[in-house]
Amino acid sequence: MGGTGAGPQPRGLVSVILATYNERENIREMLDRIFLHIPAPVEVMVVDDDSPDGTWQVVAELRDPRVRLVRRTGTRGLASAVLRGIIESRGEIIGWWDTDMLMAPERAPAMMAALGSCDIAIGSRYVEGGSDERHPVRVWTSRLLNRLAALVLGQGVRDYDSGFILFRRSVLDTCVPVPTGFGEYFIEFLYSCRRRGLAVTEVPYCLTDRTGGISKCYPSLGGFLTTGMRYVLRIAVARVRGGR
Repeated sequence: MGGTGAGPQPRGLVSVILATYNERENIREMLDRIFLHIPAPVEVMVVDDDSPDGTWQVVAELRDPRVRLVRRTGTRGLASAVLRGIIESRGEIIGWWDTDMLMAPERAPAMMAALGSCDIAIGSRYVEGGSDERHPVRVWTSRLLNRLAALVLGQGVRDYDSGFILFRRSVLDTCVPVPTGFGEYFIEFLYSCRRRGLAVTEVPYCLTDRTGGISKCYPSLGGFLTTGMRYVLRIAVARVRGGR
C-alpha cells in the first residue's frame, strides 16, 4: 500500500489527515496552525462525514489548493475516514490527529525530526514533558486504558491511545490501520507495527480539553461507558490475534 495516493508524490510532501464531524468551530484554526508550523510542502486531507454543522462547506469555501476535501455522505466512522485519507494522500510522511487538538501542529516539527531515527512518531502524554489537562475523569480513564494496554500488549508504548501520529509512508507496506472503531483502532495499529519490528518513538505533548464543538467520544455517560468497553474489547482481540 506504500505506493497509494492520487497522482505523483512531491518530494518531501507531508500529508496531514483530519477526519471531521461537526468541527466548524475548530477547522479554520487547525488549518491555519498546520500551515504555520509544518514546513512546506504540506497537504491536508479533510475527510468529512457530511457534518450537519457544515464543516465541509467551510473547507470547500477556502478554495486552498493545499487542502483536499473528501465529503462522505454514505459512510461514517473515524477509523474508516482515516484510512480513506491515507489512500488518497500523496505524502512521503503521513500523519493524523483530531481537529480539536489545536496544539498538535506545534509539536509536529519535533515529531518529523524524530523520524530521522525511527519509523513512527507519536505524540505522547505519558513520557517526560507530556501531560493531559482534560477533565479528571477523562484523564483517569485514559491512564487506566493505557495501563491495561501496556499490561496485555506490551511492546514498550506508553500512550497507546494517543491518536496523534506521523510516520514514513513505507510503514504502510508493513501495517495498515483497520478501518473500524473510534480510537481503539489506534491501539491495534501501534501494536501491529511494533510486533512487526517497526521503531516507534514517543514525543511529549500536552493535551487540553476542546475549546469548541462537542466531544464525539464522550457525549454522555452512556457513551462514555460504551466507548470504554469497546477499547477494552479491542485490546483483548488484538492480543489474541497477535496483531494484524
